[in-house]
Amino acid sequence: MNEQENEINVLDELNKGACMGKDAIHFVLDKVEDDNLKQVLNEQYEKYNNITKRISELYPEYSNNEPHETNALNKVLTWYGIEMKTITDKSSSKIAEILLQGTNMGIIEGRKLLNHKHTDPEVNKLMEEYVSMQEDAVEKLKKFL
Repeated sequence: MNEQENEINVLDELNKGACMGKDAIHFVLDKVEDDNLKQVLNEQYEKYNNITKRISELYPEYSNNEPHETNALNKVLTWYGIEMKTITDKSSSKIAEILLQGTNMGIIEGRKLLNHKHTDPEVNKLMEEYVSMQEDAVEKLKKFL
């Protein structure tokens, strides 16, 4: 894989992760009754949104295409999984648990990228911010368990 393909790959993976995070928050937000949790989720959504905007701004330096997003099947599966997991329990604790599981997967993927992909400083900075943002989200969500 050449350097440009590496940058595109990393940006695509970050964008897919951020889009998945936005989708998950969007799917659970109407179930949340706790105003504090709603505030945390709205803040997290904006952080994911900021990441996707920055990726879109950086992407043209490496490709004429658009950054990859989560596909329709993954969106449906995410929605369905959330619906099934909250059918009998819509508590803040359950919602935090669901989001923590997804966020932890994002941290793992982000750490793998940081540890194994050598990218230019701007892309690397974005990866570090993405992982840091998710690690911060974990700490905030833990309080709702």
